[in-house]
Amino acid sequence: MTVTADALIDDCARRITVAFEGYNAAFREITRRAPIRFENCDWAASQRDIVERIELYDRWVNRTVNDMRQALGESAQDRQRWSQIRDRFSNRLVGTVDAAFVRTFFSSVSRRLFGTRGADTDLEFAALELDPLADAEQAAELRHYVNRGDLSLLIEDLLGELPLRCRWIDFDRSVRHTTSDIAEVLRNGGFGEADQCVRQIEVLRPLFFQSTRAYLVGRIQLAEGYLPLLVALQNTERGMLVDAVMLHESDVSIVFGFTRTYFHVDLERVVETVVFLRKILPRKPLSELFTVLGRAKQGKTERYRELMSHLARSDDQFMHAPGERGLVMVCFTLPSLDLVFKIIRDQFPPVKNVVRQDVLDKYKFVFQHDRAGRLVDAQEFKRLRLPLDRFAPALLEELQTETAATVHVDGEDLIFDHVYIERRITPLNLYLREAPTDLAEKAALDYGQAIRDLACSNIFAGDLLLKNFGVTRHGRVIFYDYDELCRVTDCRFREVPVADNDEDDMRAEAWFYVAENDVFPEMFVNFLAFDNLQRAAFMRTHGDLLTADFWRSIQQRTKAGEVLEVLPYQPRRIRAAGSIVS
Repeated sequence: MTVTADALIDDCARRITVAFEGYNAAFREITRRAPIRFENCDWAASQRDIVERIELYDRWVNRTVNDMRQALGESAQDRQRWSQIRDRFSNRLVGTVDAAFVRTFFSSVSRRLFGTRGADTDLEFAALELDPLADAEQAAELRHYVNRGDLSLLIEDLLGELPLRCRWIDFDRSVRHTTSDIAEVLRNGGFGEADQCVRQIEVLRPLFFQSTRAYLVGRIQLAEGYLPLLVALQNTERGMLVDAVMLHESDVSIVFGFTRTYFHVDLERVVETVVFLRKILPRKPLSELFTVLGRAKQGKTERYRELMSHLARSDDQFMHAPGERGLVMVCFTLPSLDLVFKIIRDQFPPVKNVVRQDVLDKYKFVFQHDRAGRLVDAQEFKRLRLPLDRFAPALLEELQTETAATVHVDGEDLIFDHVYIERRITPLNLYLREAPTDLAEKAALDYGQAIRDLACSNIFAGDLLLKNFGVTRHGRVIFYDYDELCRVTDCRFREVPVADNDEDDMRAEAWFYVAENDVFPEMFVNFLAFDNLQRAAFMRTHGDLLTADFWRSIQQRTKAGEVLEVLPYQPRRIRAAGSIVS
């Protein structure tokens, strides 16, 4: 090897390292704006930051790919040369913070440069070997507050040291509320009196920002064991207050869920924070923890690692996902794994007035939008390779006939040019058939709340059939069929005109003009395939969703710039006997 070639290899490895550092610096720069947005109640700017940060990774990867093509010239596709660059790059990572993520960045550049199908360990780093927790050499940076016999004094110190320049509406009241909420949970849980059983509280030093709230994240050390602690902070023009205190794993899990906007939290080392979060959310997949912290690509890599590891230790076959056959997507699952795979069909029936690009655009829109806890976060994979013999015959036949443009047989594998992977949840229509009466009624009510929450985030689901919604393990109803989704502000909500005569009223099709964006809410009732009890409960609580006035009101408030909050918890001011506490 000539000195010139060696120097080129070293230079390319250096350039990719510098590119990642540039990406990471830009990521943190955007993230550091979150406290300022919160302090100024600048929610519009916060939403712009969300989109800007999401788009950052692809922009830096594409820039790096172009840089490599220019630097390498005709040898840009030289596998041996690139393998040498990979090895040289790896040598540079000794002692690097979050080294697994840096390797993931390199692999993204490699895959895009070579158009890799499946995994190519000669050109990239093997995902199965990229254990991100291997970099966790030290504990996350925590603040510790020891209980010296009076929990209220501990809470006073805890809230008094928040790194925010916000004035409190009533600091003493927030201290009392936080103290009483913790004491109530401990007392009801049989732990005893808070002043005696709390040893200390430890919290992650940085605050977590999501939408219009800031969160203090930590745990309470008891005489035996720990409880998670999540304190939600609200800031208004009047000042700041504690909006909610959460001490149950299920409540914290919803805030850190796969249906919500990613947190903005400035972390020097991501992996140590993930290790701490796993202590309070042990059932949360590692991939989702990385993703919810905004490290979507690392979360995607970890999901791939989880998938491949699971395939290696299981033998069941991929089969059609439970529920009705989709007109736009072929959906399949592995029964032993809590994931769903969605492939866009080559052709859609005439009833679906969309094309492939429309579907891609809708998923991208959801990825960047405030999901308000009601939209599944679908991860987009390209050139995914899965073993052919793990596919049930009926599913394989449909894939080869209905998705042949993007699914190919390659030896003993199936190559998926494009696939979405998301968490598996129970289709609402199936859930209502099988659930006990009380839980089914609760789901019917939450279906209405899901539509309402989506509307508040400027989303109209479009297709309201129950089969397009699902139920999570927490009993929350989620929307997951995006091909007809649109903005509320792009619709025209109308009342159904009164017919001039009986003939018009009896026609199967509309006798009046209907534009493409016209929506008639009173006709939503046709989609409500509830039994009588479920329908009655829905109409009592959500009957206004069937009126054009409701939707026009949401439009007007949204266009006026009003922030219509959809929170992942029940605020204390609502729980307190319906009165405003702060």
